[in-house]
Amino acid sequence: MIDCLTQYYRCPERYVRFAPKGPLAATSGYFRFGEGATCYGSYYGHQPAQFPTGALHDAVRDAVIEDGRIYLPFNPSQVVDNLRRETYVDDWRHGRFRSALASMYYFVRPTLSVGVRRHLQRFHLRGWEKLLFPRWPVDCSVDSLLERLLLLSVRSSGAGRIPFIWFWPGGASSCAIMTHDVETALGRDLCANLMDIDDSFGIKASFQIIPEQRYSVTPGFLDSIRERNFEVVVHDLNHDGHLYRDRTQFLERAAKINAYGREYGADGFRAAVLYRKQIWYDALEFSYDMSVPNVAHLEPQRGGCCTVMPYFLGNILELPVTVTQDYTLFNILNEYSTDLWKRQIDLIMEQHGLISFIAHPDYIMPPRERSVYEALLRHLVLLREERGVWTTTPGEVNRWWRQRAEMYLAEKGGCWHIEGAGHERARVAYASERDGRLVLTVEAGTDQEKEAISRLSPHA
Repeated sequence: MIDCLTQYYRCPERYVRFAPKGPLAATSGYFRFGEGATCYGSYYGHQPAQFPTGALHDAVRDAVIEDGRIYLPFNPSQVVDNLRRETYVDDWRHGRFRSALASMYYFVRPTLSVGVRRHLQRFHLRGWEKLLFPRWPVDCSVDSLLERLLLLSVRSSGAGRIPFIWFWPGGASSCAIMTHDVETALGRDLCANLMDIDDSFGIKASFQIIPEQRYSVTPGFLDSIRERNFEVVVHDLNHDGHLYRDRTQFLERAAKINAYGREYGADGFRAAVLYRKQIWYDALEFSYDMSVPNVAHLEPQRGGCCTVMPYFLGNILELPVTVTQDYTLFNILNEYSTDLWKRQIDLIMEQHGLISFIAHPDYIMPPRERSVYEALLRHLVLLREERGVWTTTPGEVNRWWRQRAEMYLAEKGGCWHIEGAGHERARVAYASERDGRLVLTVEAGTDQEKEAISRLSPHA
């Protein structure tokens, strides 16, 4: 029951003591754990809801602290896994992943103009604003659940504060990455111009390249990206929307995708249209994936992982897409400002999370769209300079998160220090309680400390 918490915070197990209140039911349903944490899983002593609507039962009322141990009516690791893997989605539970209408759309999509596609997509996504879960525009259910469990651990341990390894190198407050999906030959030809724009703001990004059918991919084109210290990521096989249609075809395509990954020297992968089927990821030979949205209300495949932090799916590290795509912002929501992006950024930064963007060279370069994109880059520079956000690339996040996952805390002379590869970039942090709230302090390498106060209810 403690793995999800110790892996998320990289804290010593001795401070985390959970136990089940009783045997869990065989069926799963929805409940909550305080405000901001919608849960899906099995429960003891209460029948959870079939749907995430109405007044959900609050499991905080059923949590008990006795003799330094926290007794819970659910398994936190099961709940976290259910949310991250999106197993709460009806289509996943009943084996339906693509409708006949969606398959027909992607068959004729290459012949449709942007205007026609926009109209059809808006029709398909109608009613999205009425969806209650995941919570729009950012859902932090996983992060809020684990934060509340850490607060309970502070209370039950009697230690006053619990040490853990801070999320980002150098004590950075959050992390931001820019990614560019290249969907057409026009987009490919605009990559150099987009790199010029990114470079003018000191931002490096990854370019997701489609290996087959959409456009030719030459070694010179790939070198032109890497030589400027941008990254190459494999983007599906041919972007026809059929990658996960059936297992046999997927395995055939996965073999080709893996070969392209080796040929391109690419460690990362993203599926077309953010389609995903996490139970098949074991066939992909990549270090990280970037196909899972935090909230998927405006994506063809609904759901969402409900976290703003990277997490492992087997051997693959998932870097969730946590911010609305540029195409969606402009063509579905008809918004031409950074207001929504800034709102999402603020919510993610409250959790010290990963701010992950998708901007297409195919759509971002017209004057109106470009001006919005450049305003976003200026905002990211401001966050980097004034609020300590780490702006980096997906590959660097992957390398850091894997190093952090192998680090551990050791105590010597009453002081905690970090051991393991990359420890010189890591920072010891502490979780404590003040006025009923969780307080996180980060050792900044000097006597100065950074402090973040959670928005948990004082009565958590």
